[in-house]
Amino acid sequence: MTENGRRRWLSREVRVAFWDRLRAGLPVEQAAITAGVSRASGRRLFDHAGGVISNAPSAGSGRYLSLSEREEIMVLHAHGLANAEIARRLGRHRCTIGRELARNSTTTGYRASSAQHTAEHRARRPKPAKLAADPVLHERVQRDLWARWSPEQIAARPRRDFPELPRMHVTHETIYQALYVQGRGALRRELAACLRTGRAIRKPQRMPDGRRARHGKIVGMVPISQRPAEAADRAVPGHWEGDLIVGKDGRSVIGTLVERTTRFCLLLHLSEGKDAAAVAEAMITVIRGLPEQLRRSLAWDQGIEMAQHAKITMATEMAIYFCDPHSPWQRGSNENTNGLLRQYFPKGTDLSVHTAADLANVPAELNGRPRKTLGWDTPAERLAVLLSGQEPVATTA
Repeated sequence: MTENGRRRWLSREVRVAFWDRLRAGLPVEQAAITAGVSRASGRRLFDHAGGVISNAPSAGSGRYLSLSEREEIMVLHAHGLANAEIARRLGRHRCTIGRELARNSTTTGYRASSAQHTAEHRARRPKPAKLAADPVLHERVQRDLWARWSPEQIAARPRRDFPELPRMHVTHETIYQALYVQGRGALRRELAACLRTGRAIRKPQRMPDGRRARHGKIVGMVPISQRPAEAADRAVPGHWEGDLIVGKDGRSVIGTLVERTTRFCLLLHLSEGKDAAAVAEAMITVIRGLPEQLRRSLAWDQGIEMAQHAKITMATEMAIYFCDPHSPWQRGSNENTNGLLRQYFPKGTDLSVHTAADLANVPAELNGRPRKTLGWDTPAERLAVLLSGQEPVATTA
């Protein structure tokens, strides 16, 4: 990417090809090579944009002249063709060709590469970032990031709280760009660590292999297909989903419970790991603390930690149903919540260092975050409405 010690300018065509290949799912290095640039050039482009692919150049609708069109204009103009004829061959208006030649010609004539570079430089927008220009909005967004709200949550809540105050409205993409993109950094870079991923740059998503080994069969399992229909449509509260978050080398775990209607989360302190007896005792303690109307059913996967599920049911009168093998979508709310909890309990860390007090503080914070699926209410707000006997607002799946 350097010529005589200087960085070589990459044309828009090359950059469009690079980003289009990233959008198609290629890794950064492979996208760079197929676009005709070095791996280092591709990595530099990606890092400079903060991995914000949606903000990168694309082929677009053809509103503006492309480099290939400018090259054809250069050749046809050099052959003495009239502007109207050049326009006819390119499918453009003759005024477009005349304007292009008038604006981008020099004393040495019209050159396509120079015209393209000049046009792109002219198209740059010096518009200041909204967060940088408004200290009140900047402070609110920064405060919510420290509270570990996601950019989408931060963007949605002011629109509901201040519908008549557009200056407080901001999109989640603006927040991401303020964190990631060079030149748009109205927010402190270290706030990226408050995001659920904790990354300082966006990365393409990878499709994980969700399969895992089986370690025996649980006696007396009742399949999830027999769970009451009222649990499926989330109309009646009190149906829960549960699972374990596993720490480094599988040696430490935390139990998670999520109520399907409100997405209210509870955590189980499991100092003895996956021991079935310890899991049962912790489960019984937590479930007994719930109001009776919130003790209808629990869905869990077929992990051996639930070997004493009958004991839990006898002590709490809560029915337990088991999901099909390799079917995490049957506990979708729990899977989603476990992803949120990884912001507090990262993969590959020792979860045994967290005390019971720690596990009380985390769900308190998580249940105070607005959720898109709840119309930007928080799980705590929805639960309070249910317990007060009021009619809750409908949720989405």
